[in-house]
Amino acid sequence: MFAARTGTVGRGLPDEALRHRKQSAASLSGPRGQRSSQDSSRDSRRQSQHTVLAQARRVELIREIETKWYLKLCGRAKEDCVAFQTGMPYRNLGKSGLRVSCLGLGTWVTFGSQISEEVAEQLMTIAYESGVNLFDTAEVYAAGKAEVILGNIIKKKCWRRSSLVITTKLYWGGKAETERGLSRKHIIEGLKGSLQRMQLEYVDVVFANRPDSNTPMEEIVRAMTHVINQGMAMYWGTSRWTAMEIMEAYSVARQFNLIPPVCEQAEYHLFQREKVEVQLPELYHKIGVGAMTWSPLACGIITGKYENGIPESSRASMKSYQWLKEKIMSEDGRKQQAKLKELAHIAEKLGCTLPQLAVAWCLRNEGVSSVLLGTSNPQQLTENLGAIQVLPKMTSNVVTEIDHILGNRPYNKKDYRS
Repeated sequence: MFAARTGTVGRGLPDEALRHRKQSAASLSGPRGQRSSQDSSRDSRRQSQHTVLAQARRVELIREIETKWYLKLCGRAKEDCVAFQTGMPYRNLGKSGLRVSCLGLGTWVTFGSQISEEVAEQLMTIAYESGVNLFDTAEVYAAGKAEVILGNIIKKKCWRRSSLVITTKLYWGGKAETERGLSRKHIIEGLKGSLQRMQLEYVDVVFANRPDSNTPMEEIVRAMTHVINQGMAMYWGTSRWTAMEIMEAYSVARQFNLIPPVCEQAEYHLFQREKVEVQLPELYHKIGVGAMTWSPLACGIITGKYENGIPESSRASMKSYQWLKEKIMSEDGRKQQAKLKELAHIAEKLGCTLPQLAVAWCLRNEGVSSVLLGTSNPQQLTENLGAIQVLPKMTSNVVTEIDHILGNRPYNKKDYRS
């Protein structure tokens, strides 16, 4: 009888009893239980982030130890490296292995038009001796003359080609219909023409200077892959492309086993932020496309030289830059000048100039591989290169203060989640 009773109690209502127990436990825990699960998931995320950072530090330490050991084996020291001698930081171009100086020298407007060849040589020499290894040009700059001057200076200075990262851009090559665009014909012929003008065997990165709606994406990617396979370029990238167009190029490359782009050239400064701060970081994490930014001083607007009008020797005084003059004299332009006055106080507190603050602000974005400088005299270049010393001062408090003055910080998915 005792066995039967125990059997009845043990077998008759076990499911129902368990169900009641679970319901009572859930009712007791309630929101407290949900909160604890959220806390645990948050802690696990923090722990995983901490683990990733710890692994990255470990890898960096191992790499530094290996470098020191290798240099010692070769009878050299870390002090012999350009990065150590100049203090110039270097970053990977996107997720490629190409190391570029975080500041580069551009040739837009200046080389072949605004400045003489002698001044261009001075600028390149100052940049190179300061640790800059990235020099950017395009077939359209001064109708190809910028590439000629760049190549002549490299040849004259006898700099090792392996120490340089030379980039050029293709799209506008000439007046004929077949001399512009991103057709296979123009990409191959245009790059050959650029190499002849620069007297080089190859460029490190060839950029598609804008999207081409007349050419299928597969043809563009195949042509870029071809010039890389032929040794005419090491990598290829895009300029002024949308995130969707870059993603399409990447998808085509993966579909047909071709080479995808590694970098996008984009305008980025205090008054132009959306693309570099919202769109490109997502592309970097998904497909490894980095950012090489240009116009950090907004065509000279951020220097403050337009505060009292248009100086005669400035870019805005040139006939071909009437659009810039109109932009400066507009209502938005006057508002920007007012904000620049406030930013000048921050620069003064940090012990730097306004242009140095603006360039350092661009560099504080870790998603930016390199910032291209465009200067017309050695003094400007030396001043802008000084932004490297300002970069460590760009703390979160300083950046927040700048964001408060600008009032144009774009919101991304992370902001909405938080």
